[in-house]
Amino acid sequence: MSYSELLSQVPLFSSLGSDDLERLSASLQLRRCNRGEIIFHQGDVGTDLYIISKGEVTIRLSSPDGREVSLALLVRGAAFGELALLDEAPRSTDAVAREETALLSLSRRDFQKFLEERPQVIPALLAELSRLVRRVTQAVHDANFLDARARLARVLLDLAQAQGKPSTGGEAVAITSRLTQTELANLAGLTRESTNRWLRFYAREGLLSYEEGRITLLEPDNLRLNLE
Repeated sequence: MSYSELLSQVPLFSSLGSDDLERLSASLQLRRCNRGEIIFHQGDVGTDLYIISKGEVTIRLSSPDGREVSLALLVRGAAFGELALLDEAPRSTDAVAREETALLSLSRRDFQKFLEERPQVIPALLAELSRLVRRVTQAVHDANFLDARARLARVLLDLAQAQGKPSTGGEAVAITSRLTQTELANLAGLTRESTNRWLRFYAREGLLSYEEGRITLLEPDNLRLNLE
């Protein structure tokens, strides 16, 4: 089976031509995960990049006492575990399937062989790694300098950018993932109580709707003003 169409949607590979995508597609291995299954643990030796073909994956940090902080919620077409393509150092996060998920894995060995044959991919790889560093830097900035209201707004806007679908009427954007308040709190680094309070605040202000885990940003531009 060819996965070239899906690969073309991944930023890391979007600059490749059809022949290169077909060549890389032949190296991919399919892995299926059940809901809640750990794809890899923080500290595991990384050897593969993963691309989501179906389902959703949470990237998180966990502490020995059981606390968790979610760094990202990824959907179809997203790639993760990029650093494994460069070295075999321990994984820096956990990756967990939020639902039944199908992944395509690309081994470090196959990718390095591909780079030797197609060195034009290297700039795209560097650009993707730069985006990863910027995301981490932004997360550190938000955790240290933004209040609870702004941190929740940032998470909602990032989710809308990554997986938002136009909704009925005006500029409204629906976030496709169904999210509990606990999951939102983990993504924003907040308590559930604080997340609930600011969700209700934004709903009263007419900036979003939140029903049974479904979030629609009714006025994204006005919600963005809370970051200033």
